[in-house]
Amino acid sequence: MTLLMNVLHELSGLFFDDGWLAPAILGVALLAAAVAAFAPGFPLAAGGVLLFGCLGVLFGNVVAKALR
Repeated sequence: MTLLMNVLHELSGLFFDDGWLAPAILGVALLAAAVAAFAPGFPLAAGGVLLFGCLGVLFGNVVAKALR
């Protein structure tokens, strides 16, 4: 049982190494997809959400790591 838990922990660490980084990037991607779906005439809006959202999440993660 302990071996199974260790394997699952290592596998989840591949995807969620920084805790909230992967889910936050996924949320930004979903938000950009929603903007693209609801405003098809403004493709740059979805691109801007994706670009600035990902940069914001990355900046937040770097600041959080620096404060630890």
